[in-house]
Amino acid sequence: MTDVALFTPEDIAAGERLVSRPWRFVKGVVALDGLPDDGWLEVAFAGRSNVGKSSLINAMVRKSGLARTSNTPGRTQELNFFVPDEDPLYLIDMPGYGFAKAPKDKVETWTALVRSYLSGRSTLRRVFLLIDSRHGIKPPDREIMEMLDTTAVPYQVVLTKGDKINVPALAAIKAATEKELSSHPAAFPIVLATSSEKGWGLPELRATLAAILRD
Repeated sequence: MTDVALFTPEDIAAGERLVSRPWRFVKGVVALDGLPDDGWLEVAFAGRSNVGKSSLINAMVRKSGLARTSNTPGRTQELNFFVPDEDPLYLIDMPGYGFAKAPKDKVETWTALVRSYLSGRSTLRRVFLLIDSRHGIKPPDREIMEMLDTTAVPYQVVLTKGDKINVPALAAIKAATEKELSSHPAAFPIVLATSSEKGWGLPELRATLAAILRD
């Protein structure tokens, strides 16, 4: 399933050029005072634990192992910053919120870090809010959406693991998600449906990232 018709060939080509550059890990941040202060644009990938943030980042930039992946919810416990050569842009792989197989105090610490970062980072240009296509928007996602609405941080929902359900079901969850987002002032109206394994939606995600950098 793809939304490539929403993008021009030039948009898709710009996204391909961006991800064709070498990408590297810069740093992991465990507290706000460790955030970079160089003023570069930032795009964050947020979502519930085990929603597939790291897998999607790796697939998007075509670099297996750039972001650490795991089947265990809660593997990512810090804000991980990645950059492409030549461009002043950070991608941030964030700890998941919600259920995680980790001590409660650690979960509370990184959840607080996620919320603090998302609510007060001036260089943050967009949050890709990842939602598992098999489950749709859940109460913890709505809490984050309401916080982003309040702080006027632009966000865009990206459905993950789209290959795990059939095409009609994916179309239905996409439509339901877009309908719910219509009442959220900081949300982009376009929902991207993706699959890290099949490559669905990745050209559009790359094109969106290139547009953020260009604009």
